[in-house]
Amino acid sequence: MLQEEEDLSLTIAHIVQKLKGSRLYSQLERQAWVSLQKPEIKLESLKEDIKEFFKISGWEKKLQNAVYSELTVFPLPRHPAAPPEHLKEPLVYMRKAQGSWEKRILKSLNSMCTELSIPLARKRPVVEQKELLNKWNEMGTDEPDLSLFRPVYAPKDFLEVLINLRNPNYENGDHLNLKTHLGLIQVPLKVKYISELKEFFIELSLNTGQLGIDDATQVPPELFENEHVRLGQKVLAEQDSAAAQQYIRQGSPTALRAELWALILNVSNQPEDLLYYEQLKSNVIQHDLLVDSLIYKDVKLTASNDDYYFVFEDYLYQVLLCFSRDTSVLGHFAYNSASPPKSYIRGVIPFHGFSMYVAPLCFLYHEPSKLYQIFREMYVRFFFRLHSISSHPSGIVSLCLLFETLLQTHLPQLFYHLREIGAQPLRISFKWMVRAFSGYLATDQLLLLWDRILGYNSLEILAVLAAAVFAFRAVNLMEVTSLAAAEAVLADLSTLKVMPLLQIFLFATIT
Repeated sequence: MLQEEEDLSLTIAHIVQKLKGSRLYSQLERQAWVSLQKPEIKLESLKEDIKEFFKISGWEKKLQNAVYSELTVFPLPRHPAAPPEHLKEPLVYMRKAQGSWEKRILKSLNSMCTELSIPLARKRPVVEQKELLNKWNEMGTDEPDLSLFRPVYAPKDFLEVLINLRNPNYENGDHLNLKTHLGLIQVPLKVKYISELKEFFIELSLNTGQLGIDDATQVPPELFENEHVRLGQKVLAEQDSAAAQQYIRQGSPTALRAELWALILNVSNQPEDLLYYEQLKSNVIQHDLLVDSLIYKDVKLTASNDDYYFVFEDYLYQVLLCFSRDTSVLGHFAYNSASPPKSYIRGVIPFHGFSMYVAPLCFLYHEPSKLYQIFREMYVRFFFRLHSISSHPSGIVSLCLLFETLLQTHLPQLFYHLREIGAQPLRISFKWMVRAFSGYLATDQLLLLWDRILGYNSLEILAVLAAAVFAFRAVNLMEVTSLAAAEAVLADLSTLKVMPLLQIFLFATIT
């Protein structure tokens, strides 16, 4: 009990400290001063009157959403005596592995600079600045020669690093789980059993109405959808982030999704946000970074060739170029096992497929500043975990282990068959998970999946879906005799319906 109280007081102290430096704090202060001029505010009941004013004027709800956002994003408080690196990652061997991986990335980046004789950063000449400003909304028409540039790394390179990850405290798989786990990931992390997943994802059960399922159980689909839309409109009217997060676990109506996601992520797109975006844009105009070419290259190699996303090429450049200059993103490194490069490139170094984190959001947000804020929040809450080495339950290492454990435990014949023919399932599914299935599922299905990521504040559903895909194609996979043949069976996921797959896998196939 005493420990719980201590943790609570630490959490409160942390949130107060964070909010004191925020724009909301100064707005609340200003509103409190304004309220003092109102006749209904009495000196003898000042505190209660101001609280009532905040409640009536909607500022109390904004404060609640800000507190909820902090609780959602930031990890639980550590013991005061624990060193700050424990907040980043409690396991030493994970921190060391991430450090080594970062050195490899920087070495690759520096060698590219040396080979091409280009600097990491330079100030653009005035003429070049004017040109870029004039074509800001049509950068997709630009065709720079990027033939000599290469992605710093691809998901398969990252997978090899994870496969070689070992806990030095265990020798030669000296751990019961490791002795019986026959997958590629050989680190002892706690992942959820199927019973725990069923409990965690209880709103996905077969007797609960879901958007994304054509034949809902007892309730006709159109009846459930109409009622769900009505409830969604009520949630938006209340402007309650916690209620929106709970609501979206059953899926978001298409017409409400953009507003619901913004509410959950606490993005409001105020004039100050527009100004901040313009400042980032100005920085892009003035300075040319090496990562700009990597961003161009990635968009050209991925989104530009995608039937769903090629039309958003200009948006992708705008968002990603601004993202590479945004120092506010550095704040997430406090709870990320990764660390920012100590050079002109202070932010995130893009890898092959990075632009696909942004592309689906372009369907929902058409105003660049709002699109940018949504992506930044999605990144610092979720996506960074997919390309950094950590022991977090939503981290890519845990997702890989959860995926392999689900297959080995509940589809053992399929797992052993694929392993015997040299087609370890993770070698196929890793690219899906590292990109949160973006570019693999049809966009409407992907957005239904991302609804649940936001709703459950967890990426574990990616591992469950990856296992469900293998279960769905199990009959065909049992007939293949090579990795190439297995990849061919799973090459096209664009016709899959996400919600039925998840429901059947979690609540019908496995008991």
